[in-house]
Amino acid sequence: MVKISRPAIDFAALQGRIQNQFTGLDPNDPASWPSFPRYLLCAAVTVAVVVALWFMWLSASDEELTAEKAKEVQLRQSYTSKLTQAVNLEVLKKQREQVQQYVTQLEKQLPSKAEMDALLSDINQAGLGRSLQFELFRPGQVLVKDYYAELPISVRVTGGYHDIGAFAADIANLSRIVTLNNIAINPAKDGNLVMDATAKTFRYLDNEEIALQRKSVSSTGAKK
Repeated sequence: MVKISRPAIDFAALQGRIQNQFTGLDPNDPASWPSFPRYLLCAAVTVAVVVALWFMWLSASDEELTAEKAKEVQLRQSYTSKLTQAVNLEVLKKQREQVQQYVTQLEKQLPSKAEMDALLSDINQAGLGRSLQFELFRPGQVLVKDYYAELPISVRVTGGYHDIGAFAADIANLSRIVTLNNIAINPAKDGNLVMDATAKTFRYLDNEEIALQRKSVSSTGAKK
């Protein structure tokens, strides 16, 4: 068998030639450099560009990841809130029905416009039934609110201490809502007491009043 001899590589000579290529390089004219330094410079520039682009991409991706994490937190909170509402849906429905029933009961205690005269008569009869003497019973100006009307009544009655207390209790127990406000009680000359108060009662707005109220609110909003 014939052995083929391979030439030995002289690494020392190769290293010397490479070192010679880096000698006397003009940094202002890379194009005139020998091939090895020129290729090495191109490789270094390429790596630097790739690394810079890589970090730029990572920075953009990090911002996007942070935004997505914040969005995930919001979605989890929204999901938890909606899940709680879904679990408690039946309870909320029952509470809504109870509130509606309570509102309906309160509405029934508000007289209509046609029933106001009867209610004023009930207030007067409550005083007379307790042997009180009315010195003043004067309905005031109706105050129209958003959904109801308020009627203040200036009242002055004279009678005994217990009779006045019973009268106040009778007013509170009327089937319609009547409140006593600005109460002032002073002694009379004959040993009785004089009570000055403002009785306030409330009633429904009729359809015409509701229309006028909405029109007034709309015109006020338009002026603003």
